[in-house]
Amino acid sequence: MCSKPVLEVNGVSKRYDIYPQPVDRLKQMLWRGRKQFYQEFWALKDISFSLTSGQTLGVIGANGSGKSTLLQLVVGVLAPTQGSVFQQGRIGSLLELGSGFNPEFSGEENIRLNASLLGLSNQEIENKFHQIVEFADIGEFIKRPVKLYSSGMYVRLAFAVMVHLDADILVIDEALAVGDALFVQKCMRFLRDFKKRGAMLFVSHDISAVTSLCDQVLWLNRGEVEMLGEPKLVTDSYLAYTFENQQGKSESARKSLNCKGEDNGSTLKRNYSTTKKDQRLNYINYSPYRNDIQLFDFDPDADSFGKAGITIVDTILLDQSKHPLAWVVGGEEVQLIIQAQANQPIEGAIFGFYLKDKLGQNLFGDTTAITTYEPLIRADEGQVIEAKFKFVMPLLAPGDYSICVAVAEGTLAQHVQHHWVYDAIILKVHSSSVRFGLVGIPMEEVQVEVY
Repeated sequence: MCSKPVLEVNGVSKRYDIYPQPVDRLKQMLWRGRKQFYQEFWALKDISFSLTSGQTLGVIGANGSGKSTLLQLVVGVLAPTQGSVFQQGRIGSLLELGSGFNPEFSGEENIRLNASLLGLSNQEIENKFHQIVEFADIGEFIKRPVKLYSSGMYVRLAFAVMVHLDADILVIDEALAVGDALFVQKCMRFLRDFKKRGAMLFVSHDISAVTSLCDQVLWLNRGEVEMLGEPKLVTDSYLAYTFENQQGKSESARKSLNCKGEDNGSTLKRNYSTTKKDQRLNYINYSPYRNDIQLFDFDPDADSFGKAGITIVDTILLDQSKHPLAWVVGGEEVQLIIQAQANQPIEGAIFGFYLKDKLGQNLFGDTTAITTYEPLIRADEGQVIEAKFKFVMPLLAPGDYSICVAVAEGTLAQHVQHHWVYDAIILKVHSSSVRFGLVGIPMEEVQVEVY
């Protein structure tokens, strides 16, 4: 049984009349339509889609493709020239930075103003006021005029109000691009939780975020629907289109091979090296492309959850000589140490971790559940258990990352989550040779030969 749509966009088009000079507007009024003094610009043409609760639609496209115009039509800021927009329930939006804020008002005053504009009653605002302030987490700036805020503070305040709106539909336009790592992680956790119960329209140039968060993707091209469908298919097509616009049409990778995949005349050499060392690191690590990763200390007060039968007390990265690291270079071997103290007798402790990017996407991780399945790891109350993961740090693109750590009790199939720490260690990558993908791995060898 299909759910009833909470948002329907039916054949929506938006036209702007472009006048070459201001006096032409007056001429148009005087001629009363008998002569046209303007040029028509269609920002959107015949856009249709629908969303039900629990669905998230991503909107992608180049600058000027009509993404922001579409969102403004959905939230009612603009009226369509043709077509209709139907919505059911309360809608929350985060469009232009600081929209709905009075720059002369303090953060506290703008919370009340913005929440009122978004439909909250005075009683609802007072009931949620302290929760909004806590979520924004901008300290004493909450009492200062927002004209003194950075762009990140604007987003914190606006997002905090929207989170507590109890909306049925969320509309978000590139709002997380200016947030810091911890706040973006918090926002992404909220969005992933919200998409279980509400509908969301999400615009972003970050293809990996769209792929991770959305159920469907709408690709707009010059105001028209280029493609609407499954995220990977649409984003792959969009990336291919973008590259082809820059460098021309793609050529077949099998152009030099016949239909059987055999080489036309030349002999392929297949002498593979078995070395595990990336030979490029010998000079990359002495160049500006060295993957310098800054590590911040374990935060015992980081957001977490769990039954607390055993709690994580420390997490640290060590080098091969077991020295604590403040910086690490991508491609080098490291050890991740997780220490947890039992607050009750534990039968079968399981440790695990994820390395996440700024948007909360899991890049890689592991667990002790397989390697320590027999015998079970036991501990009495007060004892400390230490888990060690040894691995080669992957090459990371510049940006912010975090390591999430957890300890549970039981088996891989059935366990109790005792302590899950979202952002135990923050990582900041300052330089890198990675240009493609979410992470890079050291290559055994990279060569180019002509023969």
